[in-house]
Amino acid sequence: MLKYTANVISITRIILAITLFFVFHNKWLFLVLYIICGVSDVLDGYIARKTKTQSELGARLDSVADLIFFAVITVSVILWKKNEILIFLPWVILTVLIRCVNLVIVVYKYHSFAILHTWGNKTAGFLLFMIPLFLLFQQFEMLWPVCIIAVLSAAEESMIHITSSELNVNRQSIFKI
Repeated sequence: MLKYTANVISITRIILAITLFFVFHNKWLFLVLYIICGVSDVLDGYIARKTKTQSELGARLDSVADLIFFAVITVSVILWKKNEILIFLPWVILTVLIRCVNLVIVVYKYHSFAILHTWGNKTAGFLLFMIPLFLLFQQFEMLWPVCIIAVLSAAEESMIHITSSELNVNRQSIFKI
């Protein structure tokens, strides 16, 4: 059972992320499920590394869970705070387009599906995770750095894919450290 724990956590995050879309009108239930999703995102990778049960399937499940979580949160936030955040929509669209191009590059170049675990992507992911909390406390100005970092991290991933000869999902940055 320990062998599958990280994957079960990722699958649970997928289910909870989809559930978030249907409960975004209930702020407190949304917030609780949202935090569980965030904790599970950290937990699945940690457990996989500690138990030495990392797998290609696990990495893909994690990426799919991240994409679903991002999509649900984006749509939910737009529905929840549409007038206040419309100014940020071009940044969201640009980030999504770059991410889609990255996925196409990965499929074409490496015949795989992957999102890199760069420091930029981790930072952008953490900041994206914070968006509902910023909105809950009416901190709209905090969305500007989130938008900029999200676009930059997506662009960095593009540069890595374009310049790399092999896929390394654990590459930390464009700079080989």
